[in-house]
Amino acid sequence: MNDTLNPPLAWVNGSDAPELSSIDAGFMALTDSASLVVAATQGFAQPYGLNINLHRQPSWASLRDKLVNGELHAAHSLYGLVYAAQLGIGAQAKDMAVLMGLNQNGQSINLSAALKSAGVITPEALDRRTHQSGPKLTFAQTLPTGNHALWLYYWLASQGVHPLQDVDSVVVPPPQMVEHLEAGRIDGFCVGEPWGARAVSQKLGFTLATSQAIWPNHPEKVLGCSLEFVQQYPNTARALVMAVLEASRFIEQTQENRRSTAQMLSGRDYVNTPVEDIEARLLGEYSDGLGNHWQDHHAVSFHRQGEVNMPYLSDGMWFMTQFRRWGLLREDPDYLGIARQVQQLDLYRQAAEALNICVPSSPLRSSQLIDGKVWDGNDPAGYAHSFKLHALAGATPVTGQ
Repeated sequence: MNDTLNPPLAWVNGSDAPELSSIDAGFMALTDSASLVVAATQGFAQPYGLNINLHRQPSWASLRDKLVNGELHAAHSLYGLVYAAQLGIGAQAKDMAVLMGLNQNGQSINLSAALKSAGVITPEALDRRTHQSGPKLTFAQTLPTGNHALWLYYWLASQGVHPLQDVDSVVVPPPQMVEHLEAGRIDGFCVGEPWGARAVSQKLGFTLATSQAIWPNHPEKVLGCSLEFVQQYPNTARALVMAVLEASRFIEQTQENRRSTAQMLSGRDYVNTPVEDIEARLLGEYSDGLGNHWQDHHAVSFHRQGEVNMPYLSDGMWFMTQFRRWGLLREDPDYLGIARQVQQLDLYRQAAEALNICVPSSPLRSSQLIDGKVWDGNDPAGYAHSFKLHALAGATPVTGQ
């Protein structure tokens, strides 16, 4: 796939050569693992003197534990996973690092065919159903501190549904979501693709909302590692970022590149699902299972001239504001100080500039979310406390790890 292997020689010779010639990198069976998988398998890493050994993980909790204990050098990671590990939420605290963003957008909230048959096909109908007497609906997400829990909570709250009181929340690994939906163990889920598309294609559910409708161009997966890895092997970390940046750029150069990436990801060693379930939403072509079809202008993106890959301080801080909002943190952390430690801005800037990839001038960005609130990285504590629906009083137990 890679026809343009021209790395800056300054980064692969002499003292700039990677300290390690081979690293172990984890990933989950998701479409948004694409840039790491492409970097590892399509010749983008070798010119930097690096070999990336991929290790598919069964769950985000497993990936987190191996990343924290050093079994994996780096991984396709949830933003929330990295920051929870940094803060010691759900596991022993470990100084962590975000090397770069891997993608924006491309997740979805999906409901069951049974709810569809019952007419629960709009946010208003879901709001009515959750406030009726009787058994609570059960929604699955992929990790209590992960992105999908936070997208689910944010979206439900924006519709007037309290995610910790009005519904039950359980943890299910991404590749098992459709199976759980089919078995009737859950009424809906929030997950990365292709599992939302898979539920639609199998007529087991429908997509009620996309994550990009919650926050257009939201931060999603990152290239995560321990801070120790960056400090011990800075050249290796930079070489890894450069390889993944080149792969990210390659995927978005043409629609054919996206299609060939979908074909590769469908293989048994990666996502292991029919290419049709991956390709359409990777190309931005959505069908929701309710008869609606559209071209999504904020579909999953891996590069966008570097806008996707910048490890913005404001992106990292946002996840901490939601930990505080939902009681996963009992007190406000040093939002900016922690983000400055985790987000590897200097290393990213070195890698991007060597590849002539534009680096945004500010480490903060401004966005308006579905509820009308604007997040720009200023006053994170005030932002965390500003929501009508919240659980700021204390830690809230969530099923599963």
